[in-house]
Amino acid sequence: MTYIALEEAFIIPELFSRQPSSPQKIQVSDQYVKDWGRRLGDFEEHRLPDMDAHGIDIQILSLSVPGIQADTDAGAAVDNAQFANDFLAQTIARHPTRFRGFAALPLQDPAAAVTELQRCVEQLGFNGALVNDHTQGRYLDDPAYEELWSALEELRVPLYLHPGSLPCDDWHVMRGRPEMYGASWSWQAETGGHAMRLIYAGVFDRHPAATLILGHLGEFLPFQRSRIDSRYRSLRVDEPLQRMPSQYFGSNILITTSGVLAPEAVQAAVLTIGADAVMFAVDYPYEVTADAVASIEKADLPSQVKEKVAHLNARRVLRI
Repeated sequence: MTYIALEEAFIIPELFSRQPSSPQKIQVSDQYVKDWGRRLGDFEEHRLPDMDAHGIDIQILSLSVPGIQADTDAGAAVDNAQFANDFLAQTIARHPTRFRGFAALPLQDPAAAVTELQRCVEQLGFNGALVNDHTQGRYLDDPAYEELWSALEELRVPLYLHPGSLPCDDWHVMRGRPEMYGASWSWQAETGGHAMRLIYAGVFDRHPAATLILGHLGEFLPFQRSRIDSRYRSLRVDEPLQRMPSQYFGSNILITTSGVLAPEAVQAAVLTIGADAVMFAVDYPYEVTADAVASIEKADLPSQVKEKVAHLNARRVLRI
């Protein structure tokens, strides 16, 4: 079985000198930093051999956190997004059968973000875009992003909503517990909350052909679908949704397996959201490719469903 991996990170060391410094809030071991540090900026020495060893046919590459969301100046964000996307296009050109790309977008300037999305899809051949949660505290349900959602529909490409933007507030529940910040808990809650904002704001009612991808088995949300619906029925809302909240999952909202390496969790996600809505991802180099592959291989699912998750769904959604 071959795999297409959708959430695979890279960095551009030169980009760091062009952006404001970002505080390191996640407390990880020195050995872990050393290991993924040498892999993030690499494509040939470590990445391709790792793909070959585990049956990864294609990695969809995206700029690692916090990406362009780190920029505080809109003009700099536009320049840096173009720089990052041109770098990625050059990388893909060296290995066109092994790498594809998600565009980084300067959401600080919504009009420029639309222009850059169009350039990346139509000229560079990218398969969509990836953004790291909010941009300086502004979420994608903001009316300023209506044109972006229309462009995503017209171009028929997905937007991958990834965690990792620097927090704009301080959650008391995490105070004194740095272990909770980041991928261990807070990123899932923050990004899942962002996705729920999009549903409740009616983004997918206004843009029914738009596709949002959530990593990490949907950032907690698929397993809460029944509760979300039951509580929505009890709410008094000013503008009712056209569907129940759960019905946007599996249609407008798809998920990947990135960073969740438990076969039983993958199986539960398929049963919950549907076999056509789950796609494989590793979260390379932050996770181990062998473990990600094993989470599919060992899941108690029919072989045809595993093929969908491993690569067929990605080929359909990304038009590969």
